[in-house]
Amino acid sequence: MVDQCALGWILASVLGVVALYLFFGGKNCGVSNGRRRESLKNIATINGECKSSNSDADIIIVGAGVAGSALAYTLAKDGRRVHVIERDLTEPDRIVGELLQPGGYLKLTELGLQDCVDDIDAQRVYGYALFKDGKDTRLSYPLEKFHSDVSGRSFHNGRFIQRMREKAATLSNVRLEQGTVTSLLEENGIIKGVQYKNKSGQETKAYAPLSIVCDGCFSNLRRSLCNPKVDVPSCFVGLVLENCDLPHANHGHVILADPSPILFYPISSTEIRCLVDVPGQKVPSISNGEMANYLKNVVAPQIPPQLYDSFIAAVDKKGNIRTMPNRSMPADPLPTPGALLMGDAFNMRHPLTGGGMTVALSDIVVLRDLLKPLRDLNDAPTLCKYLEAFYTLRKPVASTINTLAGALYKVFCASPDQARKEMRQACFDYLSLGGIFSNGPVCLLSGLNPRPLSLVLHFFAVAIYGVGRLLIPFPSPKRIWIGARLISSASAIIFPILKAEGVRQMFFPKTVAAYYRVPPVV
Repeated sequence: MVDQCALGWILASVLGVVALYLFFGGKNCGVSNGRRRESLKNIATINGECKSSNSDADIIIVGAGVAGSALAYTLAKDGRRVHVIERDLTEPDRIVGELLQPGGYLKLTELGLQDCVDDIDAQRVYGYALFKDGKDTRLSYPLEKFHSDVSGRSFHNGRFIQRMREKAATLSNVRLEQGTVTSLLEENGIIKGVQYKNKSGQETKAYAPLSIVCDGCFSNLRRSLCNPKVDVPSCFVGLVLENCDLPHANHGHVILADPSPILFYPISSTEIRCLVDVPGQKVPSISNGEMANYLKNVVAPQIPPQLYDSFIAAVDKKGNIRTMPNRSMPADPLPTPGALLMGDAFNMRHPLTGGGMTVALSDIVVLRDLLKPLRDLNDAPTLCKYLEAFYTLRKPVASTINTLAGALYKVFCASPDQARKEMRQACFDYLSLGGIFSNGPVCLLSGLNPRPLSLVLHFFAVAIYGVGRLLIPFPSPKRIWIGARLISSASAIIFPILKAEGVRQMFFPKTVAAYYRVPPVV
């Protein structure tokens, strides 16, 4: 093992360089008030005089998924009149959004929604098991300081969403309506409401001082409210395994397979979700049998033996194979009076780490606290200026989870490059050390300690650990070269992600003017 003093000196040097890069090299991600898109395709101009003060809602929420439903309940509980418009109020059937990290559960509890994981056969999750080349290590969430009820939860996404919709609908000041929002209604640069088709197909308009768009990853309204830079690095192939036991009960399982990771986690007392990551935007065809052959011949030999038979049975079950593209999109808002983006419509990250719901719920807590002192939302320009604080206050938590997801995915993918292979092996071995070496990264992953500096420290500690493995006991020229390329590769993975997330807001939020916004005087 590398001498502790030497390792500390190297680590301090690297972190010094990292800090200088972050402070001087990151782009200024403060929100610009004058920045607007020239083409506002999803904004309709109001014909005639329509005053928002005549509306019967304080806030319109577009979408009733995890973010929309939780937001509706939270704002209504604070006394707001909320009108929620959701395209389809039947139970969703998705293959992601099924794992809520402990940090997300704490936010759910803070919002008073913790009972939404009851009575849906949700399973407690206490950590992860990592598999590579026939070896495995268990990484437990550090939950010792929390109440016994705090843990991760995994479940059917649709059941969870229906419970939250039902809870929101119990409040008399929530109006939950099925309809498809087609555009935002603008008057003199201010969003006054939305235009939508109701359940019977009639074109309808609804007005409110504030419209919050939470219509998910396929949002057709986001282009007028942000600069969307959507990346699709891979696709998930989803299966459900029935009546089998995971090697480590109540843990998520990550297999560092070739070419990319495979996930297993329970979604009910009798079902295990399997997500096979396929790099790129194209997947083998399901209809002609290519997918089944790929899963049986490429994927199956790499999964734990305990799951092999159930995996093959799931592949053979007709209609059991589903696919979904994995999207990532950094938050790049266009502050617009009268409107706000949230959830996957606003910000996405690779779902490998299951951080999406934690980010959404954390954002809701931030927005709730900002809106709570306000009695009147009708002064849209002033409200818009005040809510710029939201984009800064959310950054440390959201960007840490986003960066971890993107960086881990790249590290966990197989590569022919020797430096990337060493980084992948170093990550597995580093986490296998246990103690602070695993607790720190797992705290980040779980959302219990989403601190940007801790993320950067552990990421480069893994890289330095990998270099140490190469140089000891005999630092040959070839090993030194691979070690240098390992550090370079690690930097090439994490720095672009940090830059896209916004270095200044992420690491130095108190240097952004919006951080100090105070509630407008009514």
